[in-house]
Amino acid sequence: MTTILHIDSSARPGSSGAQAHGSHTRRLTARFLERYRHIDSEIEVIYRDVGAEPPAPVTGSWVHAAFTPPAMREPWMVDALAQSDALVDELLRADIIVAGIPMYNFGPPAQFKAWLDNIVRVGRTFGFDRSRPGEPYWPLLADAGKQLVILSSRGDYGYDPGQRLEGINHVEGSVRSAFRYLGVTDAYGAAIEYDEFADERLARSITGAERATDRIAETIAAARMAAGKTRAAWL
Repeated sequence: MTTILHIDSSARPGSSGAQAHGSHTRRLTARFLERYRHIDSEIEVIYRDVGAEPPAPVTGSWVHAAFTPPAMREPWMVDALAQSDALVDELLRADIIVAGIPMYNFGPPAQFKAWLDNIVRVGRTFGFDRSRPGEPYWPLLADAGKQLVILSSRGDYGYDPGQRLEGINHVEGSVRSAFRYLGVTDAYGAAIEYDEFADERLARSITGAERATDRIAETIAAARMAAGKTRAAWL
């Protein structure tokens, strides 16, 4: 059974198309799940709404606790990492991470960044050993077969590679970089643009992003089902 970690990070409640001023990214993540289930209904979904309930940001105490070996942690350190441990556990269980990440001031929302800071964890999602020859850091999720889907939205337009505002888009690039650091390199994405224009260009962008989201869900689901059948044939 495939496990999907579904993350919404928009500050807007509800979904565009269903509610006035609803979130475009919530619309796309819900669509991904709907399309995926149409192909493979045997899935487990872990839902985390960091837009409505943001994780606590990383503090100095958090860093102190995270870089203390588990066997040496004091009770307060365990408490400081409790939420982070829960978030990491969800990530480790997931085969697919579907994240709705709107662009806020050219980057991810602060609430998503707080989630990201909590799951980039030494000893759990990346390794570190200062005495290790060569590179002292290494990914711990490289062989886990995880896939990342980033579904975004933007008020302006032209943020994709080669377009007019590519250089100030710090959403997909920053998130993909963090996941590559952990060893998750298989990534997909779609985005709605023109939100602030609220005209036919927005309508066309929504249609295009929905179609792209459908294709991503279909591609991943079909490949995973085929891989599962292949494994079963060898058993």
